[in-house]
Amino acid sequence: MALIFPKWTNDIPRMGAPLIALLGGFTVFAVWYWMSPLHTDVGYAPQQPIPYSHKLHAGELGLDCRYCHNNVERSPNAGVPPTQTCMNCHKQVKVGSPRLQLLRDSWGDGTLAKDGGPIPWKRVHKVSDYAYFTHSAHTAIVHKGVAIGCKTCHGRVDEMVVVHQVEPLSMSWCLDCHNNPGPNLRPIAELTNMTWEPDAAWLQKAAEIALDLEPPGNKHARTTLPDGQVIVRSTAGCTGCHR
Repeated sequence: MALIFPKWTNDIPRMGAPLIALLGGFTVFAVWYWMSPLHTDVGYAPQQPIPYSHKLHAGELGLDCRYCHNNVERSPNAGVPPTQTCMNCHKQVKVGSPRLQLLRDSWGDGTLAKDGGPIPWKRVHKVSDYAYFTHSAHTAIVHKGVAIGCKTCHGRVDEMVVVHQVEPLSMSWCLDCHNNPGPNLRPIAELTNMTWEPDAAWLQKAAEIALDLEPPGNKHARTTLPDGQVIVRSTAGCTGCHR
């Protein structure tokens, strides 16, 4: 009786197993590497309904971040400025600019009855819904007199014509800071100062302050090594962020 399959087909399982393992390994690597926030999120810069330049407003004009994002120190969300905030200036500045027509349409005649609705700004930075995050806990660590500056997470926004995401905002990225927050701490007075840089004295003070910080979940995060070195991990418990 003639063979249905040629003899070389007997080698398929032996040759196929390494190929499947190789393909599986490459797939895992591809997902881990190319689907991480470093590649999917960093650089995200959506086109906004109005071409608002942070470089002009926050950089050249020197507007404080909190003028527009006025909830950042007391709310989980930084907040998007309402039309009223923009019109505080633009009732007198660039009143006929065609690039601001949508702003004027939203304003209407300044009454709720005749406005054109909110401007549909597109959000650039967002932490996943399953992770608890609040701006107020990071921008005003009042009992220590320190904060995490806007620049740490959002980069040099004062140099961006179009705002884009510069950090992955991933779990590992957050943990790196929580496990060693000292280098990212700054005086609250310098919260929105994009050009502030710490000196040696401040770095030493910040390192000491970091040892006493107690973010959610770190009740048993302090470890003293045999040589006396103290290591503090600020997110010992999953419930600190996943509530």
